Amino acid sequence: MQQVQVGLIGGGTVGGGVWNALSRNGSLMASRLGLGLEVAGIAVRNPGKTRAVSFPSRRVTGDWRSLVADPKTQVVVELMGGTTTAREVVVAALRLGKPVVTANKALLSAHGEELFREASRHGTNLYYEASVAGGIPIIKVLRESLVGNRVTRLAGIVNGTCNYILTRMQLEGAAFGDVLADAQRLGYAEAEPSLDVDGHDAAHKTGILASLAHGFWVKPGQVHIEGIRHISQLDIQFAARLGYTIKLLGIVKCLGGTGAPRPASKGKGSGGACSIQVSVYPALVPRSHVLASVNHAFNAVAVRGDVVGDTLFYGRGAGADATASSVLSDLADAALDLKNGSHRRVPPFVAHEGNGRVVPLSEVVSRYYVRLSVVDRPGVFARIAGILARAGIGISSIIQPEGHAGDTVPVILMIHDAPNAAMQRVLKQIAALAVIRAAPVMIRVEDLE
Repeated sequence: MQQVQVGLIGGGTVGGGVWNALSRNGSLMASRLGLGLEVAGIAVRNPGKTRAVSFPSRRVTGDWRSLVADPKTQVVVELMGGTTTAREVVVAALRLGKPVVTANKALLSAHGEELFREASRHGTNLYYEASVAGGIPIIKVLRESLVGNRVTRLAGIVNGTCNYILTRMQLEGAAFGDVLADAQRLGYAEAEPSLDVDGHDAAHKTGILASLAHGFWVKPGQVHIEGIRHISQLDIQFAARLGYTIKLLGIVKCLGGTGAPRPASKGKGSGGACSIQVSVYPALVPRSHVLASVNHAFNAVAVRGDVVGDTLFYGRGAGADATASSVLSDLADAALDLKNGSHRRVPPFVAHEGNGRVVPLSEVVSRYYVRLSVVDRPGVFARIAGILARAGIGISSIIQPEGHAGDTVPVILMIHDAPNAAMQRVLKQIAALAVIRAAPVMIRVEDLE
């Protein structure tokens, strides 16, 4: 049976997971593919380091350049992480015409456009299923399964750490800081957790999905990012009282242009580019929506296509096994493409929406949950309502505890549709009132209808 020789770059958690998965199911894959996958070499930073997975010492090297350049190496798998040496590895392999499999969302977010261009220039392919949502095959869905659809909306829970924290806050009534400390102790969160809890990891993934779905490259600086540090137990409780659950969402939404949702026309395609929102922020999600029930470290991505309608993809978003599963899927595609001489059967990324535009969040219209900490005295609400009214912003509902005259109490406002820029100006004015005792908390509402 024909064997495809694989060069594995990185021997950490994911690299070890891929080795174990191939050892376990390599023969199964061979029977399904009609060819075998053999790890010819494993390049690591420190070959002498003790690892959780025991690689055969004869296959381990500290020289990734030799492994990539070796004529026997047919497919390169980059699992080392980071954006510097990893970029060198991927560029070197692509320039040799060798297909590359990567799980590196930070690398793709920062340099994806360049890397896809290199793959095209050298007649090869870049596979990146494992870069977003772990074991969920969302990249293949957007590249292949929904190729006949315009994606009008995508909403994803794509960071397991944040979802774990928010789930425990909801189910146990725990405080953010306490759950974060537990998550760090259990290994769900890093000792320095900002990449996760401040939304940057989710932004890398959301930008990749937006680029793939809409056919123009979304640069990291175009993604609006908010994390979950400001979410309190009060917000969790009031959201539940209002019929919502709070989730950190990656949002990609078509807002206008000829690619925007429209009534079906008779025999005519919609064509053209779309202005899109690309954001990461905590949002109130109706408890009736399926995303509200995605808990703990699981991920899910809801995609709406103009032909298929609503679809949902759910599974583990991280971890050695989940990520390894996606890497093996890409390895299978790369091996079959080599066997059949079709290196670019499905190109990694194709520009197809013309002059698409990422809309600044200031221009996006949303509904809002606002929590104010106010002194409970007569006339306070009239002053707040007056500021909103002068800005043309309407209130849909109010929750204010009774019986606390003179005390500081929370007041919850549910706000009608308003532009984000207008809402930020109003909150700044409200925060300046003498009766406001803490910075206002604002969380957007995503009904996902």
